[in-house]
Amino acid sequence: MAKATAKAKTPTRKVIRAAITGVHGHLPDYVLTNGELAEMVDTTDAWITERTGIKERRILKGKGLGTSHMGAEAVRGLLDKTKTLPKEVDLLICATTTPDFVFPSSANLICDMVGIRNIGSFDVQAACSGFLYALSIATQFIETGAAAKIVVVGADKMSSIIDYTDRATCVLFGDGAGALVLEAGEGAGTIADRGVLAASLRSDGVHKDKLFVDGGPSTTGTVGHLRMEGREVFKHAVGMITDVIEATFSAAGISADDLDWFVPHQANKRIIDASAKKLGIAEQKVVVTVDLHGNTSAASVPLALSVAVADGRIKKGDLVLLEAMGGGFTWGAVLVRW
Repeated sequence: MAKATAKAKTPTRKVIRAAITGVHGHLPDYVLTNGELAEMVDTTDAWITERTGIKERRILKGKGLGTSHMGAEAVRGLLDKTKTLPKEVDLLICATTTPDFVFPSSANLICDMVGIRNIGSFDVQAACSGFLYALSIATQFIETGAAAKIVVVGADKMSSIIDYTDRATCVLFGDGAGALVLEAGEGAGTIADRGVLAASLRSDGVHKDKLFVDGGPSTTGTVGHLRMEGREVFKHAVGMITDVIEATFSAAGISADDLDWFVPHQANKRIIDASAKKLGIAEQKVVVTVDLHGNTSAASVPLALSVAVADGRIKKGDLVLLEAMGGGFTWGAVLVRW
């Protein structure tokens, strides 16, 4: 098992913090409801809602439209919202499991679409945990002084790898994108600093057969479809999520009571509820968007963040915990002072 834990800085001197100064989400126009899925496979709205909490999900329609098109829409909205010029961005990282092409990267395509030129850009692939991996990587660039302003994108067109004859998986996933901007700021090295305060990442490939895509360029030469052992994923999810969050709490020197908001990966309402209960996080502190978005993989966390910031729940100064788990397995948590 690979482990990486970034500890909060001790208050001995001024430090550089990576502060999130803006977030924006984008969803495709087409809404796929549970009722429509019930016409495609043997399922019902009640069955889906009871087991997942999902009522609808968005699907990207249109010839030639891919992950980068949604990512670019999210970044355009982000730049406009934060009044950031393309030339001010030092680096762009895109977390995705469904890139437009083997290469160029979706990050490269997004930069081109929004007019960001001559900077570093690359994709990160860690399934549904990808956005937290990308955010952790971007934080290192900021904290070391290698970049002052970074755009981090989470985007996935999950409909491109879903088998719509498999009711166990087709009801869960949707398409979407979210993006945030990280900026360098000075901190005192305490938990009161604004910015990313601690992060813990995990992976264990022994679980690869429990949640995977059965195709790839170097094996089958095909795109493949998502396959999942639902009960096995649920069985491992709560324990793994608890482990990584407790490690993040320990690194920052806090407990669940100190949190203002918990923004989990929006995979399944039952997993969200069970994880929050086990960690002692109050229900009213949990941001839930899975009912309207479904599981959008790497886009899940930034989309939920954008909703909670836009409606005024998450405010400057709030202590926010982000969490995700994905195929492989990969899982991680990031603690942020908004």
